[in-house]
Amino acid sequence: MQMLAALVALASLAQAHYTFPALIAGGGATNKWEYVRKTTNYQSNGPVTDVNSEQFRCYQLAPGDEGAKTMTVAAGSTVGFKADASVSHPGVLQFYMAKVPSGQTASSWDGSGAVWFKIFSQGPNIGPSGLTWPSQGAAQVTTTVPSCIPAGDYLLRVEHIALHSASAAGGAQSYISCAQLTVTGGGSKTPTNLVSFPGAYKPTDPGLMINIYYPVPTSYKAPGPAVFTC
Repeated sequence: MQMLAALVALASLAQAHYTFPALIAGGGATNKWEYVRKTTNYQSNGPVTDVNSEQFRCYQLAPGDEGAKTMTVAAGSTVGFKADASVSHPGVLQFYMAKVPSGQTASSWDGSGAVWFKIFSQGPNIGPSGLTWPSQGAAQVTTTVPSCIPAGDYLLRVEHIALHSASAAGGAQSYISCAQLTVTGGGSKTPTNLVSFPGAYKPTDPGLMINIYYPVPTSYKAPGPAVFTC
């Protein structure tokens, strides 16, 4: 009976977690892991909790592209990720991009260095009765490729940071994926506020170590740099 209870508890825990295995582009979702690098949690659905881990960059199962292809998208178009099964925890949703250096491709580059710029951040709605999180329960999450960035290969990184157990350092749960893009069109504006993963966050950042329930927060500051805008 104890073994059965443990298995049921483990299954429930896995169902409460999630992955971002499919890219959304061109008005639809791709197959799982077709343009998204396979993540370490592709079976367990478990989160990354160590912001200083190399896994915090793309949560990759193995080095390289894991067989993922590169999707061509236009600057200014909508992109995103389909969640499996849904974003079941309360938390902050953010997107980053990084331009692939000359001489490499989206499929060959590891995304290392201070190269990531934030393109989207969605925190909570704050009311007298508590915080509500727009991304909670979402089956997919999307953003817009900045219209002014130069054409070329990029990595697109999604992170959803679940904060239901974040009252102590290391309690925040991050769900991360990286997709491979070739951006067409665009402009010539160089992205600013570049950060590295790991390195951009500390476990004690106020957006990562917070009791979201009591006392009810009156403000929320997302981790990481300001959003780059055109």
